Amino acid sequence: MPKRKLLIAGTLIIFLAFTLSYNFVKRNYVFPILMYHSVSPQAQKANRLSITPEVFERQMLFLKKFGYNVVPLESLLSFIEEGKVVPARSVAITFDDGYRDNYTYAFPILKKYNLPATVFVIINEIGRPQQDRLSWQEVNQMRSSGLITFGSHCMGPEPLINLKSEEEVKRQIFDSKKALEDKLGEKIVLFSYPEGRFNERIKCLVREAGYKLAVTTSPGKRFSSRDIFALKRLRISSNAGNLFVFWVESSGIYTFIKEHRDAD
Repeated sequence: MPKRKLLIAGTLIIFLAFTLSYNFVKRNYVFPILMYHSVSPQAQKANRLSITPEVFERQMLFLKKFGYNVVPLESLLSFIEEGKVVPARSVAITFDDGYRDNYTYAFPILKKYNLPATVFVIINEIGRPQQDRLSWQEVNQMRSSGLITFGSHCMGPEPLINLKSEEEVKRQIFDSKKALEDKLGEKIVLFSYPEGRFNERIKCLVREAGYKLAVTTSPGKRFSSRDIFALKRLRISSNAGNLFVFWVESSGIYTFIKEHRDAD
């Protein structure tokens, strides 16, 4: 085969491979919502939900240095409701439970790099005697920065699907919203299911309470990535201390990989 034909054939193959790869990524892309818990110098490998401040700062610097568009979680609403495409390399940062170390260690790093985040707090644990949870004063300081948005993680930590009565489920959902609104003096529209567990009735109650968006963990591929009351998140664990792992997890395609690796 003449060299010219080989060159044309090779170019076509490369173009076809690129097109197929691009379409695959576009079709299976899920907006990366990073889920953190504790950021502490005492983070241990035994507690995979805790990472050190050093690891957290490396990750935030990575996002900043490589041009990621870190957006407030609430900004997803307009994209999804209006059917818009989320800008490439966008990502949102969230924290669950309301650990005090979010204020002590994570918050200064977020301020340093001017990165917004959402913290979902368990109301009954705010300011608890063990001092490992945020106080209301710290919550207000973080909110006043303009970088941190707060959402409800219910009154207590028990997964809603474990509760016996619908009245108790409603109390957890509705009362936590009211408590936050009374304390912060603003509408609370973001919700996180305890342990990421829910059912359709719980989803309906969250919507009925007036929330605009709810996040879970890994509900599985049967749920659309554009379901604003079951948004999928990526649990950032000690494994993501490796920046290659962190890059893969924040790529937007990792959710597809995970859902096809794990059973629903």
